[in-house]
Amino acid sequence: MGIVKEFKEFAVKGNMLDMAVGIIIGGAFGKIITSLVNDVLMPPLGLLLGKVDFTNLKAILQKGSDAVMDGATVIQPAVSEVSIKYGSFIQNIIDFLIVALCIFFVIKAMNSLKKKEEAAPATPPPPSEEVTLLTEIRDLLKK
Repeated sequence: MGIVKEFKEFAVKGNMLDMAVGIIIGGAFGKIITSLVNDVLMPPLGLLLGKVDFTNLKAILQKGSDAVMDGATVIQPAVSEVSIKYGSFIQNIIDFLIVALCIFFVIKAMNSLKKKEEAAPATPPPPSEEVTLLTEIRDLLKK
């Protein structure tokens, strides 16, 4: 029963809930960043680079062919093209760099907001009753 109890304590702790919320928000934020990259940033970048669509770049190792049919009989089956799609790889690298840059700026903005909160002068908490009483006793003894 010890393991079940430990797991129950672990699952109910705030850390687990914080992690779940972080994962859900991260997934939604990932969709926003992906849309930013694919729909907003890549079209002008492709235009600047001469309307190049990186995803179509590939090195063909073996050309594909259609099936040769004689009515309903297959004489020669279709052969799929074998290619190295380096354009998709380049596109994914560019996407990663843009996403990393966006995340960097978001984290930088969050850190600057935290610094502003920390820089605000905090008023010291009022002394406790014990400290107040001890201060009064000290002052009375001095007199």
